[in-house]
Amino acid sequence: MNDNARGPGEPAMKAAATAWFEELRDRICAAFEVLEDELAGAFKDRPAGRFSRQTWRRDGGGGGTMAVMKGRVFEKVGVNVSEVWGVFDETFRAEIPGAAGDGRFWASGISLVAHMRSPLVPAVHMNTRHIATGDKAWFGGGADLNPPYPDESDTTDFHAAFKAACDAHACADYDRFKAWADDYFFIKHRGMARGVGGIFYDFVAAGDDAFSFTRDVGETFVKVYPDLVRRHMDEPWDEDQRAHQLAYRGRYAEFNLVYDRGTRFGLMTGGNPEAVLMSLPPVATWP
Repeated sequence: MNDNARGPGEPAMKAAATAWFEELRDRICAAFEVLEDELAGAFKDRPAGRFSRQTWRRDGGGGGTMAVMKGRVFEKVGVNVSEVWGVFDETFRAEIPGAAGDGRFWASGISLVAHMRSPLVPAVHMNTRHIATGDKAWFGGGADLNPPYPDESDTTDFHAAFKAACDAHACADYDRFKAWADDYFFIKHRGMARGVGGIFYDFVAAGDDAFSFTRDVGETFVKVYPDLVRRHMDEPWDEDQRAHQLAYRGRYAEFNLVYDRGTRFGLMTGGNPEAVLMSLPPVATWP
């Protein structure tokens, strides 16, 4: 297909970003399946989970692949990649930089949400993306940790890892990106944070350093998060802790349905609803 038909943006950068998101997906899925194999605690007698993949196409241009696993460590984890293009609805153009003119766009990214079997293992979210509109192109994303039972060492190590990734790039500012995450992942109607934070960034002008930083965000996630899972996945837990986890998930679901920009972007651009809403937990409770 002629690249012009795929929407705006620099073709080489678009191709490289899409290839990276797919490579990162494969590496994350492999690392998570290793954790399923290593479990020695509760549910160890169950079969280790494995990812299943489902490809979808988008009317208007592009599509993606859902990779979902329901296992004994990961109660539900999705690692989705997509590349889509087309024209924004006129009611949505004003919300996206550079889209006010003809409304054309191109977007590619990876999105991950993991809901864990054990209430002592932190849930997590990570996504990175490259978006181009009529006269703008940028990278965005981040990662944040969502433990029902926060652990100071986990929080410290998670933040330290992403600070190191930010410090290695001129386009990144850890203090600003951390504050952005704290603000973005705040559940306003509850007056509470969604988790213990991480980093969030957006509208970082496309270029070699921005792409390199976005790759480092993915690399950092692959290094730090499996280690946090290993710290806690074999620890015993009880039904009271499980009940707390399910109520905590309810707050997580509220944020994603009410405030999350990625959810809105996916639905407003005609993405696969199952892929867009992959972030919702398999089980949650409300009072």
